[in-house]
Amino acid sequence: MLARMSNSTTVTGSDLAAGAVVPDQGLGSLLGQHRGPLTVDDDFLVLDDPIEQEDFCHPVQVDGRELQEAVLMVQGMYCPACSETVEAALGGRRGVESVRVHAATRRVTLRWDPAQTLLSALARNVGQSGYRLLPMRQALSVEERLAETRLLMWRLFVAGFCTMQVMMYSWPFYITEPGEIPYVYDQLLRWANWMLSVPVVLFSSMPFFQSAWRDLRHGRIGMDMPVSIGILVTFIASTGSTFDPTGVWGHEIWFDSLTMFVFFLLGGRYLVSRLRDRTAGALDVLMNRLPEQCERQLADGSFETVSLKRLRVGDVLRVQAGIAFPGDATVLGDSATVDEALLTGESQPVTRLRGQTVVAGSYNLAGTALVRIERLGRETRFAQIVALMEQASTEKPELVKLADRIAGPFLVAVLLSAAFGAWYWWQIDPALAVPIAVAVLVATCPCALALSTPSAMLASAGALAERGILVRRLLAFESLCKIDTVVFDKTGTLTQDRVVLREALVRPGLTAEQALELAWPLASASLHPVSRAIAAQARPAASAAAPDATTATSAAPDAAPQSAPDLVQDVPGAGLVLERADGAVYKLGSAALCGLDQDQLLAQGRSVADAPCAYLSDAQGWLATFVMDEGVRADAAAAVADLRAMGFQVHLLSGDKIGAVQRVAQQLGITQVVSEASPERKLEVVAALQAQGAQIAMVGDGMNDGPVLARAEVSFALGHGAPLTQSQSDLVVQSGRLSELVQTIGKPGAPCA
Repeated sequence: MLARMSNSTTVTGSDLAAGAVVPDQGLGSLLGQHRGPLTVDDDFLVLDDPIEQEDFCHPVQVDGRELQEAVLMVQGMYCPACSETVEAALGGRRGVESVRVHAATRRVTLRWDPAQTLLSALARNVGQSGYRLLPMRQALSVEERLAETRLLMWRLFVAGFCTMQVMMYSWPFYITEPGEIPYVYDQLLRWANWMLSVPVVLFSSMPFFQSAWRDLRHGRIGMDMPVSIGILVTFIASTGSTFDPTGVWGHEIWFDSLTMFVFFLLGGRYLVSRLRDRTAGALDVLMNRLPEQCERQLADGSFETVSLKRLRVGDVLRVQAGIAFPGDATVLGDSATVDEALLTGESQPVTRLRGQTVVAGSYNLAGTALVRIERLGRETRFAQIVALMEQASTEKPELVKLADRIAGPFLVAVLLSAAFGAWYWWQIDPALAVPIAVAVLVATCPCALALSTPSAMLASAGALAERGILVRRLLAFESLCKIDTVVFDKTGTLTQDRVVLREALVRPGLTAEQALELAWPLASASLHPVSRAIAAQARPAASAAAPDATTATSAAPDAAPQSAPDLVQDVPGAGLVLERADGAVYKLGSAALCGLDQDQLLAQGRSVADAPCAYLSDAQGWLATFVMDEGVRADAAAAVADLRAMGFQVHLLSGDKIGAVQRVAQQLGITQVVSEASPERKLEVVAALQAQGAQIAMVGDGMNDGPVLARAEVSFALGHGAPLTQSQSDLVVQSGRLSELVQTIGKPGAPCA
């Protein structure tokens, strides 16, 4: 890709010249390296490059019009007041259909009409407001995050180091009476405090000054305005007292309070930054689920290894067992056995026959699959689920919208109160006017208020961490107190993440143990989840019967003595065939493979309709039916019972089939059940409950739970869950024990710990 920047002059932070051709370094190299404002408007034109837009934009249809939608990152935004400014810079512009800004994640979901306006023009408007609009991939690059974190750490280090030294030099003023310290030493201590405070003001406090100056230039008041005024007034007043202790500023100095205040503010901002950076690359980690390289078929029938980015719709790929499909594709071989649990919620592996579709991100479980790519990138089901999650995470709760509306007037009132206090006390005692004005600014400043709240939240997070619960978003504690409804996913959450053998239906004269012994040579030769479940139960039976195989032989006359098989053949999508040394043939798998009529088996009571089954047959026909099931977690029933006893409403929301969902619900005593729910359907159900006034805690572990986890008031993910699930959850139960979740939630309406 070659990106051209026409009619441009020098750009801040780069050596790009007018008309130069930029090497293929990506959009992040063009925009992500800038540390200052761009010097020319045309530098934004790279955002209009169609090749670049393929990575972060996708078309949408609204009332017959084709619009563009993108999820972008806003750099320089730290508070709800900032999000209101970004919304004002974009909303109401010609061609802009909708704007949603989320201050916590610094993301904006933008929908616009490319026929009426260009993305570069919108980015220019945001840039003029003092912020930078970047695509997600470039904004979340590791280098960018590391650079920001490293600079913030240096500011924090300088503030902390100087604070310790200033406190040391201020200590004599606290333990002595006025006049006890000789004048020379008194001035020496004052000058030492002043010199140590200068780097704190000029370097460590710079983020507050930059934010306040940006707000001031654009005629607004942000949350850093009272902080900046408080820092400057305190420093100026203390400087005046240092140079002239007998002057109008008085003899008191507050360098220790100043440096400590800056240190605490930067410490809180650093903690927030660390929590944000911990999840900033979660989506990139999720995309690693797709293979980096694929085997593409050439015209002569051979295969070449190519990068995922080089794939095109229509390419024929060979996907090995254990590898995820890189895109939505059509099966060209006889069949493919795939695991779609993290995408669809379907707990059982599914078989896709020739002509059927496999979805991106699902795993090929058995053999080599030959597929033809139908959709790639944003067009895949995999990407659509990620988009749903983005949409849910950028929607603002009503409380946040209310805070956005009152933030501006509140800050104006703070500044007016401080000014009035300074004016009033200046007439009484000028020496008291400054500390009183600063006290008003600091005590009523939202940033100062935020110092105590994170401290309490971090203490709670530490206590939960000792019990194996990772808190990803501290603000979840506020919502946790209001929860009255708990919504569970089924697969991997209330059930185990693997299938188990529920029961074995056998031919008359044959016991379940003998059927398992006969199935052992076949089941142990496959890694299919159903085969592994049968093998896990068959192994003890086979071991116990090994010294005396006559029992099984007499019970099943056609069964050959147990010996090493000559051949075990894996029939993809169907099952396994065992040819014994004596010519006997056994089959384990689907009814079709075993030559059985499934409807007839159901009528004879030899099969079960609402559960997956594997069949065992010999030359005479049906031998056994192995009925599979998901094993309900050992602590699931107790956890649900405890929640109901506390007064919570408990719902089960699953993408699995109605029979499997009802069976689990009956075992756990859950009456409110929704089955066969797609990610979109799950989002609709949760939204409907919220519209009825429910405060929801969502518990899930699959990728298809990402959107509802982002939408719920509080979300829990289990430690073994998908990366997307954990990235969108508020708390992660690393142990996977539901009892830990119950203890964390507590009683409805109970005060937070």
